[in-house]
Amino acid sequence: MDIKAYKMDGLGNDFVIIDQREKIIKFSEEQIINICDRNFIGCDQLIIIKKDKEFDANLEFFNSDGSASGACGNGTRCVAYLLCKESNKKEITFSSSSSTLRSKILDNNLVETDIGTAKTQWNEIPLNENKNTKNLNIKIFDKSNNEHIGGTAVNVGNPHVVFFVDNIENFNIRKIGPLIENNKLFPEKCNVTIAKLINKNLIKVKVWERGAGLTKACGTAACATAIAANINGYVKEKIDIEFELGKLSIFIDKKNNIHMKGPVSEIKEIEITL
Repeated sequence: MDIKAYKMDGLGNDFVIIDQREKIIKFSEEQIINICDRNFIGCDQLIIIKKDKEFDANLEFFNSDGSASGACGNGTRCVAYLLCKESNKKEITFSSSSSTLRSKILDNNLVETDIGTAKTQWNEIPLNENKNTKNLNIKIFDKSNNEHIGGTAVNVGNPHVVFFVDNIENFNIRKIGPLIENNKLFPEKCNVTIAKLINKNLIKVKVWERGAGLTKACGTAACATAIAANINGYVKEKIDIEFELGKLSIFIDKKNNIHMKGPVSEIKEIEITL
């Protein structure tokens, strides 16, 4: 079976995008894992575009371990750019399993997406028990085995936990990420961010994505970090989140909707043989 697809990325956070608006193909979990495997095609997430009666399209997101994801910020921005090239529309709206996603196409490959409002109640994250989501009091350890206690939980279409530390380089995200992701406190697992507040306008982060592992960038993690920083009083409504290959700009509007702006790559057409 030969399948036409697209490869795109947002700050190195990369995706295989398959358009199924004309013909739906059911992929098994094994096939999804195979497509995402970097020894085959390779990507952080697989995105399926489907028809939607009300919006420009419906999006389905799958992690590289084959599991479904409720949201993918950078992936949404990439698909918005792809459909903009097709239709020449400057505003693209998607439905997804978690929310309605509205995107604006700006100049120089910049795309801004409104991902809606964050959820912060314990049962909305969700957690297995009623805890203070501003500080979960989770212990993590740096490379010198020094203890750090914290963790702010936010759901922005998928569950996130953000730890604010003095130096992100002192923490091994490859070790900490899977431990927190699979902590029994999180029935749906979670994404994990180690963050350092540089100033009131900039936060540097490293992210471990649920079902995907260490990624170069993560749009929903940028949104979750901005909300967590705002909850803790570190920043106001505008903040840049810096990843390995660049920044995403986050703005929280008066309705508490989260707007994420950043670059996307050009579109590469590929063919997948399964």
